[in-house]
Amino acid sequence: MASLDTVSIAILLGAVLVMAGILSSLLALRFGAPLLLVFLVIGMLAGDAGPGGLVFSDVHTTYLVGSVALALILFDGGLRTRFQSIRIVLAPSMVLATAGVLLTALVTAPVAKYALDIYWTEALLVGAVVASTDAAAVFLLVHTQGLRLRPRVGATLEAESGTNDPFAIFLTLMLVEFLSIGQSSAAHVAFEFAREAILGTAMGVVGGRVVVIALNRVALPQGLHAPFVTTAALVIFGAAEIAHGSGFLAVYLAGIIVGNRPTRAHNSVVTFLDAATWLAQIVMFVLLGLLVSPRRLFDSIEPAVIVALALMVVARPVAVFLCLAPFRFNWREKLFIAWTGLRGAVAIFLASIPMLVGLSKAYLYFDVAFVVVIISLLLQGWTLAPAARRLHVALPRAERGPRRVELDLPGQLEQQLVGYPVSAKSLYIRRGLIPSWSKPTLVIREERILTPAEADPVAPGDYLYLLAPPEKAEALDRFFVDMTPSSAADPHLLGDFMVSGEHTLGELAEVYGVKVNEAQAKLTLSDYFDIHLDHAPKEGAELALDPIVLVARSLGGGRVVIVGLRLPEEEDEAPPSTRRQRFKRRLAEIWTQVAGV
Repeated sequence: MASLDTVSIAILLGAVLVMAGILSSLLALRFGAPLLLVFLVIGMLAGDAGPGGLVFSDVHTTYLVGSVALALILFDGGLRTRFQSIRIVLAPSMVLATAGVLLTALVTAPVAKYALDIYWTEALLVGAVVASTDAAAVFLLVHTQGLRLRPRVGATLEAESGTNDPFAIFLTLMLVEFLSIGQSSAAHVAFEFAREAILGTAMGVVGGRVVVIALNRVALPQGLHAPFVTTAALVIFGAAEIAHGSGFLAVYLAGIIVGNRPTRAHNSVVTFLDAATWLAQIVMFVLLGLLVSPRRLFDSIEPAVIVALALMVVARPVAVFLCLAPFRFNWREKLFIAWTGLRGAVAIFLASIPMLVGLSKAYLYFDVAFVVVIISLLLQGWTLAPAARRLHVALPRAERGPRRVELDLPGQLEQQLVGYPVSAKSLYIRRGLIPSWSKPTLVIREERILTPAEADPVAPGDYLYLLAPPEKAEALDRFFVDMTPSSAADPHLLGDFMVSGEHTLGELAEVYGVKVNEAQAKLTLSDYFDIHLDHAPKEGAELALDPIVLVARSLGGGRVVIVGLRLPEEEDEAPPSTRRQRFKRRLAEIWTQVAGV
């Protein structure tokens, strides 16, 4: 009976710790504190040196939980990654995720060697452990601080954070193997890297396609799609690891493929994975906090702080500026990307590997990684928003989106039901606009269900449900948020190839001779973009109108306010593509054919 009581106490204490982490996250979100830091502190307070007094030293359990958590985090990140959004930054992101990690480790190593008084190989291991950035930390802080980054900067950080973990893990394992065995060779390292990359990529692509086929063809009972996808992600991870491929790379690629293909129950899968990822992160961070000994940590605090500052101020910026030199990033964007290299759970997780295999000085690596993470989250985390604004990489904050309800429709994949509360100041009510690819289906008014014809006209306070393609559902948000006041049309803009969005198509037709039908003549150019774009307007978005092309030049309140006109005579013959451009185009075509995205 005593053993049963012990199990019950362990369950109770574990649940209380997780609940404390969840509740403390509300306070952290309010003050902008990094949640990872909160969960680590909860674990430390519950440990043997804190008021909790729990003695925990099970590195095997921590490594197991950490592996599962990171696999789910990477899969969820891939699931949310739109391939089209990262396609243009794939090359710089991959360079940062591989060469950038290596350069960061190499530049950090000399500082670690002399600050910690260790050998060169051990110093390289310290550099490898703290070299990769943490996707969860980066984007959680970007979200909680209300930042909208320039698309290229945000996409680069997203792709780099999601793909640099596999290389950092590989580098750490190679150095741990060298320190354990005492010998290695360049050929062995190259072979291991090639095997992990090739097998990880192949198993990720194949596994992702199999999951898509199974989701769409196997008639699973309602509610089991999300657990099926979650366990499938762990199967892909485990199979790749057993085959000596990179399981983390495999699971990230599988997530990208599943997320970019039409599948059943997509919304329930994403919602379930959100919850699973949150729980996995909380459990992992609390366990990592339990492993920390504040007394031992105090002994290595000074050299660890030196390593952390060298990493943030020297190693990461050097790696970023060198890796992004061949690409068209300005110095402000490079500096922000360098400063946003936050360290998180991945660094502490990697530092547990030397403890797992019993290396000498293993606790030193763990303590240094812990201090680096704490300083990174405090210093870089709290200055992220000011840095983005000072370096001009932050866009104006978007309006808070409406409460959107998404419902999958069994038996088909092309359409889903999307519902919104209708606001009196919304674009839909004010201008009567709705995109051509959506179809109003039903209206809920005072707890009555009506057809659009019965409810006509739709009034503020109603709930409107529309049919829309799943990949375009989010673009409907702009029609149901409150409109911001727009300035009157500037008559001087009409005729100089720059047109106010408040001018109508009819006015444009009179000046430039374009053909528009009578039904569209009264539409403003802003309305024309809203109706025909299949995504939220962005600067540079283009729409054809008879012989000319309309180009979005400026946005305000989520709408196009200034439109550029590209006339037929303006179009010059495109210069011949370079060999590099043709090579990049061919690689993109091959990936599209293989991955099906």
